[in-house]
Parts: sequence; C-alpha cells; structure tokens
Amino acid sequence: MEKNEIKILKLFGPSVMVAKIPNSTLDALNNYIDVVVEDKKKSSDLDYGNQLVGDVTQEFKLDREIIEKSGWGKFLAGCVNKWVEVELKKKITKFELMTTWIVRQFENEYNPTHWHSGHISGAGFLKVPSTFGKHYQEKTKTYQGGQLQLINGTRHFLSPSTFSITPKVGDFYFFPNYLMHTVFPFKNTKEERRSISFNAKIDDNIYNIYGGR
Repeated sequence: MEKNEIKILKLFGPSVMVAKIPNSTLDALNNYIDVVVEDKKKSSDLDYGNQLVGDVTQEFKLDREIIEKSGWGKFLAGCVNKWVEVELKKKITKFELMTTWIVRQFENEYNPTHWHSGHISGAGFLKVPSTFGKHYQEKTKTYQGGQLQLINGTRHFLSPSTFSITPKVGDFYFFPNYLMHTVFPFKNTKEERRSISFNAKIDDNIYNIYGGR
C-alpha cells in the first residue's frame, strides 16, 4: 500500500495541507474520466456544471463506484484524519464525503473567486498542460496563468493574503471550506488542465469551534 506523505503549510490564517495522490489512484481516476468524456450519456448524467461557478468546458461528479474502486475516498479520509490530528491533537470519528467532482479547463477558461460548502475542501491536479503560456508583455512578475490561488484576509506587513500554486500532477491541497480561491485562465495551448475537488463534513464538535462545551 502506498504511504501518503503530507506537508502542512501555515502560510497565513488557515492551515493548508498538501499531499500526493497515490499513482494507482491517479491512473484509475484519469482512465475513468477519459471514458466519461467519450460517453455523452454518462457525461450528461454526471454533469455538475450548473452547481459550480467555473466558466470551463466540463465539470462532472464522480460516481460512488469509482470513488471506492480507485481508493480516492480512502485517500481523502486518511489525509483529513491525519491533518486534524496533527493540527488539533484530536481524532475525527466522522468523514462524510458530500461530493467530489472533476473540472476540465482549457485555454482562456477560468474559475472565479469562490468558496465551498461543508467543513473540509480541497483541489488537486490530474493532468497539466506542457505550457500555460506567458505574459504578452515582458514582465519580471511570475506569470499566473493556470495557477490555483488561495485567498485569505488582506495584505499586511509580513502577512501575505494570497498563495499561488503552480499545478503539478498528483499534488492535492486540502483547506477549510471557507477559504476563498480562484483559478486563472491560461493560453497558447490546446491541452487540458484537469483538476479534482471535494467537499466533506467531519465531527461537528471539532469543526464548530464556537460551540458549547
């Protein structure tokens, strides 16, 4: 069994955790997605675009069978369990996967700033173009096309309000549901940027820090 290596990032207010999707899970998901893309009826049945804010080519939910068969659900539950235990020194007794979905993004498409429902969310990368393009003008600033940007609060001295992530296949970032994020458009390629996200609930008494004792 592949071991999940995690890294917890304390970049600003909320804790963010990054983990590697196991290769076997990554391959199983991509193979499944390729089948769904070719099957118009299945694509229609699983369509999730009208529930999401992205202006992208396709968004669809994963069905229960592939979540279990690929090990995707087990990966998510295991990582969230470890994250909460390391951060809060508590063990969750509940991991309720509300929904998990695929985003197929192509040239000039984007995901506006938004947040998720549930308690815990995340986003990661299953397929990445060989190039995201470059600035039209010569600039010293990093080109952000295709990047996932996490957003929190406002910028202060020694306190950035954003963290930009360059997509790498297999990287998956976990964050609290309320953390705002966006995905920038990219250009100069016909290749696909394929990502996966989820929303889940954990124990209410762990998530609700304002609850009574």
